[in-house]
Amino acid sequence: MSIWFITGASRGFGAELVREAVARGNQVVATARRPDDIPDQQGVLRLALDVTDEAQARAAVEAAVQEFGRIDVVVNNAGRGLLGAVEEASDEAARAVFDTNVFGVLNVQRAVLPVLRRQRSGHLIQLSSVGGFTTGPGWGIYGATKFALEGLSEALYAEVKPLGIKVTIVEPGLFRTDFLDGSSLRRVDDEIADYAETAGAMRRISTEGNHAQPGDPAKAAAAIADLTGAADPPLRIQLGADSVGRVEAKLDQVRSELEQWRTLSVSTDHDDA
Repeated sequence: MSIWFITGASRGFGAELVREAVARGNQVVATARRPDDIPDQQGVLRLALDVTDEAQARAAVEAAVQEFGRIDVVVNNAGRGLLGAVEEASDEAARAVFDTNVFGVLNVQRAVLPVLRRQRSGHLIQLSSVGGFTTGPGWGIYGATKFALEGLSEALYAEVKPLGIKVTIVEPGLFRTDFLDGSSLRRVDDEIADYAETAGAMRRISTEGNHAQPGDPAKAAAAIADLTGAADPPLRIQLGADSVGRVEAKLDQVRSELEQWRTLSVSTDHDDA
């Protein structure tokens, strides 16, 4: 039996992960801004947690340890989206996404890492997105938060590995959750006509494709739970065929550009290097 600590547990991947973890015989600390929205079930401790509030993050971790004595799996799942061209995003809207997706994760990690370091064990599951590896029109600000999450998680992976702590970045593609609903995704307030065929087209596609995505959230939760039992889990894993395809396409593009511009790239070293 493991003790799971899950943020954003009231819906989407978070809710699926609570169900999967409990079904496998684990106990779960399920957190959300409104914990009453989390189904009340045996083996689940529901706690209030707005990840942008560092004091609340520390209090939730302390309550978890007081109840169960340890924490084995931490799922940084709480997040929010923003759909719109980079220029269309207001300062307020951009900062709100960074506050949750980046600084919120840092708040939780500062609260929970002392526990994991004392244990010399634990597994951090960082819910990113394929948009944290390769992004496109309309998703620039959201993608930037996930790129930031992946950057800090890569460093964290190397920092905590000698302490017996594991880190895995999860990059889902399109899954049939409520992410594209207004409850999770904000659209920019002011649209610019010049972006109608890029970010504007993405707005239309996202509306038309909502709740018709190919990914199965229950299968994703099972896959993530499987990772927590692996002796040597990956730093990154893609979920969904679309995520795998997009990552492969970017890797091919990067390799192609490296070869095309290799001479110019290496020409910038000192002659005696």
